[in-house]
Amino acid sequence: MPRAWPGPYGQRAGVDRTDPPCILRPENGPVGPDRRAPPGLRLRGRARVGAQTLFGPLDLAVAPGRWTCLLGPSGVGKSTFLHLLAGIADGISFAGDLGAADGAPLAGRVALMAQADMLLPWLTARDNLLIGARLRGETPDTRAAEAMLERVGLSGMAARKPRALSGGQRQRVALARTLIEDRPVVLLDEPFSALDIATRVRMQDLAAALLRGRTILHVTHDPAEAARLGDHILLLTHRGLTELAPPRAPAPRPPDAPETLEATGALTRHLLACECQPAAAPSAEGLT
Repeated sequence: MPRAWPGPYGQRAGVDRTDPPCILRPENGPVGPDRRAPPGLRLRGRARVGAQTLFGPLDLAVAPGRWTCLLGPSGVGKSTFLHLLAGIADGISFAGDLGAADGAPLAGRVALMAQADMLLPWLTARDNLLIGARLRGETPDTRAAEAMLERVGLSGMAARKPRALSGGQRQRVALARTLIEDRPVVLLDEPFSALDIATRVRMQDLAAALLRGRTILHVTHDPAEAARLGDHILLLTHRGLTELAPPRAPAPRPPDAPETLEATGALTRHLLACECQPAAAPSAEGLT
């Protein structure tokens, strides 16, 4: 039975969602100092919805403290990876092993930025950034929220509600909400897809700076984005996972650097090759 969000937010909206935005469950509580070290992530197994296999068997390892980009065509289960790791994959049956590589629970250590911005329509941009703190019973830091909105270029829009914002502005509010949570593990699902190219580059640079040293799993369809940001780049297709070589320069890489452009071209060719390959028949064997 779905639960309403606790406090005045859930009551006011009559919402039945299982989880608030950014998977900021109140029971997670603040992250203690002994759990700040960013863990690696592991996901080894198979996911299904009913009789349909979404992916697997697959073996995914995400390096601790590094930015891993997960690239691939639509419909191969990239977002499902994030939902499983975040613990919000309702209706999906997963057989296997997943979680933090250090063996400790991921609860309270993860922020998820979903494809949809998940902004609460009755709250201002500022209050959408503070919803996690309120749900956890913490004192909201209004100044920190306003400073983060300024960093994403929305300093004059803190009092606006989502309906008064463009799609790109809403996505920047969602990014700011994810960044202000300050979690050691961050799951990003196409976080820059609604932005124009100039704003996209600025937000990529900001995220790379603020999330440096965190464990990042970033789902994207954009090979140029993966070439700019990825310390590790994984390609997921119907045939499985393949690790691809990132540029040698440290991220974030200049979008017009020869090495970035060369990597973008190589990743694009890999994606085009995926479209020409038939999907592998689901295996009846165990994990390989």
